[in-house]
Amino acid sequence: MANYKVTIVGAGLAGSEAALVLSKFNDVQIKLIEMRPKQMTEVHKTGDCAELVCSNSFKSLKPDSAAGMLKYELEGLASPVYDCAIKNKIEAGNALAVDRDKFSKSVSEKIATQKNIEIVVDEFVDIKSETKNCDALILCTGPLTSDKLAKSLQELTGNDELAFYDAAAPIIMDDSINKSIVFSQDRYDSENVGAYLNAPMTKDEYENFINELLDAECVIKKDFESKDLFQACQPVEEVARSGFDAPRFGAMKPIGLTDPRTGQRPYAVVQLRAENVNKTAWNLVGFQTNLTFPEQERVFRMIPGLENANFARFGVMHRNTFINSPKLLDKDLKLKDNIYVAGQLSGTEGYLEAVRSGHHAAISILANLLGKQKPQLPSDSVFGALINYATNEETINYQPMHVNFGILPPLEKQIKNKRQRYEEFAKRGRIAIDQYAKEVNELWKKI
Repeated sequence: MANYKVTIVGAGLAGSEAALVLSKFNDVQIKLIEMRPKQMTEVHKTGDCAELVCSNSFKSLKPDSAAGMLKYELEGLASPVYDCAIKNKIEAGNALAVDRDKFSKSVSEKIATQKNIEIVVDEFVDIKSETKNCDALILCTGPLTSDKLAKSLQELTGNDELAFYDAAAPIIMDDSINKSIVFSQDRYDSENVGAYLNAPMTKDEYENFINELLDAECVIKKDFESKDLFQACQPVEEVARSGFDAPRFGAMKPIGLTDPRTGQRPYAVVQLRAENVNKTAWNLVGFQTNLTFPEQERVFRMIPGLENANFARFGVMHRNTFINSPKLLDKDLKLKDNIYVAGQLSGTEGYLEAVRSGHHAAISILANLLGKQKPQLPSDSVFGALINYATNEETINYQPMHVNFGILPPLEKQIKNKRQRYEEFAKRGRIAIDQYAKEVNELWKKI
């Protein structure tokens, strides 16, 4: 096997996964370029690989959920970053949440031990020049791609970049939460202590809270248009602006919860999820926000039990840049020539979606460099369906997408019951991925 050079720009989830997958092959030399900590972004705090800047949750573990199906894919493909997540998980009910600091450090340590990965700490700005020095280039710079690189990418594609604002929720210190009001409970399980904390609200408390939320001062001085915000990361104040009761039917829904003080279901609930294994800090679930820091203190301390909340981190909003994938990428995530794009820059949205895209780009590159036939990514898998959606030239006004059942091919036999339908999607997907993983392993044996 010849000696190949692959440059990866961005040591986030996608870039870290791609580097670790490629590093399994000694004749592939990887240069991993990351500008942090030399040049920081608005939201990153460290120079660690795969740093999580928003939630610490990797979503549902339920096998009959789209997120659960994606985890099955990553496990079947022996994803190194997913392995780090499993080894650093913390209690979160039916979801996979991680201790964010331990997770990122474990990914960084794994990368540092690979002899054929060279880490370069610098801002990458010139795509064309680098393609002359390597056999393949993967851009994994994510939603906070620097202005200089974005300009270089724009010149290469001839397309305008697309940008919207992505939002992160505040984190509250545990010792500042009033546990005589806030209770630990998972939905539909009032008998046992749950993985989530719940701050209950009466009708009056909810209405007062929403009124203040709507009147609060925001950082970005503009009226948001719906097209500027990815639905899953809408700031809570924008959700409320779309309808006074919208939060109560979304992140603040009280269904399946019982306030132990009253024995009744609250009118609304704010849920908190642990940020680390010791549960010293809690994330306000679904409370991404664009409020100024003082306004966050004022308004969020109106939540019962959080009157004295100590903020370990305030919520922030930041730019998210992504390319028009349906017009620019093929199913290998190839942009053109020897240039590939993975992670959120490619327009796929979500932590594990980014990991999976980095893995897919690595498979594509190895097969293409060596002239080997690639296993066909099955459309019955959730990532296969996501790639089909993200690279469909007929897609108009493309917006980032998570894995979900809505983009999977329909079942041969219509099933009206939603739960049974989801179970059948998962069953079909597992069969497809088992075969795909087998073919990928056969490819590795040929290298």
